[in-house]
Amino acid sequence: MLKPKYFLYARKSTEDDDHQIMSIEAQLFELREYARRENLEIIREFQEAKSAKKPGREMFAAMMNEIEKMDGVGILAWHPDRLARNSVDGGKVIYLVDTQKIVSLRFPTFWFEPTPQGLFMLQVAFGQSKYYSDNLVENINRGIRQKLRRGEWLTKAPFGYVNNPKTRTIEPHPTLSKVIVRAFEEYAKGTHTLETMAEFLAELGLETRHRTPLAKASISRMLTNRAYLGLVKHKGEYHEGRFEPILSATLFEAVQNVLLRRAKPRKSKQRHDFPFTGLLNCGECGSAITAQFSRGKCGGIYRYYRCTKKKGVCSQKYLQEKDLAAQLKARLKSVAICDEWTGKMLKQVDEWQRENVHSSQSFVQNLKSKLADTQEKLDKLVSAYIDGELGPELCEELERHLAGCDNCRVVLNTTKRTIDLVQTPHEKPDLPHDVRERLFKRLNLDRYLTQRPE
Repeated sequence: MLKPKYFLYARKSTEDDDHQIMSIEAQLFELREYARRENLEIIREFQEAKSAKKPGREMFAAMMNEIEKMDGVGILAWHPDRLARNSVDGGKVIYLVDTQKIVSLRFPTFWFEPTPQGLFMLQVAFGQSKYYSDNLVENINRGIRQKLRRGEWLTKAPFGYVNNPKTRTIEPHPTLSKVIVRAFEEYAKGTHTLETMAEFLAELGLETRHRTPLAKASISRMLTNRAYLGLVKHKGEYHEGRFEPILSATLFEAVQNVLLRRAKPRKSKQRHDFPFTGLLNCGECGSAITAQFSRGKCGGIYRYYRCTKKKGVCSQKYLQEKDLAAQLKARLKSVAICDEWTGKMLKQVDEWQRENVHSSQSFVQNLKSKLADTQEKLDKLVSAYIDGELGPELCEELERHLAGCDNCRVVLNTTKRTIDLVQTPHEKPDLPHDVRERLFKRLNLDRYLTQRPE
């Protein structure tokens, strides 16, 4: 039996050049030394920097395609987890071993032979690799949730803060935090645009690495960053952080109001309603059909369709939309669908309707869940305000909102009144006899009036 020739495969998990720099180089050196010691012939080397958690690696797919074109080849890799960490790629390797496209798998850190026992051990190795990836994701998410509960910052500190590795959170930078406060105070005056604010910050030394003023998008992100209020954003939600805020809520809201006044939402281009364009070709020359409209003397809009005449001379003239619709209607009347196709189409329509209903129910359920969470947060906020547990800035902001919101003021007064009624003991009220008599007669309870109240 001839000795198989080998494809060498090396992989690292990240595409970032700054991470795992030595991984590929170390694998190549060790694998080449292993091939020299074991007298293995390497016909081609494949290396890539991409995670194997999901299918779709280009170099791995190219190697598999080369293997399928050949017979009796082998793969040399550092460990089975370098080949696959997902069930699709792992199953592909095992299938090629079963069909004897791959006759040998060599790993310096793992034993394999193309026997039932060897295939079983290879499947176990692939399963362990997938379990490691899945478990790692779950552990990371659990750690993130715990950090959010403790109010810790998750990533690199935003501009104006510095990371503190001892407390595992962020702290205001002694100099840059003052620059942030100054920028917000200046923009709150309403005399700056995003461009002039970038120039103002450039004078304070805040520039890009090319010594140019910051872009408008960077200024906008800075002015809307709620991290300066002591909040941590994760997956679209804000959580209370335990680091010191740089700004007050009043100053931040003043800047948001200025941004809102200066906002210029992009206007979407209104498209014309030509339903038959892209559907038809000219019957004479085969060119595409285009459309245009004109306004009548009374302001009515009339749509016309015509041949583009891109393929040469054509004698066809303009056709009004209503005439074209009549032709299409007459044409469709001559077409009939068999009962079998009709049943399949109606069945598909019913399935789409069920999916839409299910999707709508899920959407409503999610909205109810979010509404319940928001209501719980509002209840806690109102309770803290009534108990005097809110800070002075939040109290001032809440009172300013209550002054202009009748609904919230009614909710607050009702809650206060309910608490007073619960906490204050009251004696049982006694109705006057004449009032009690009229009330019982009105409710058709005359039989209960035989006994006068003492």
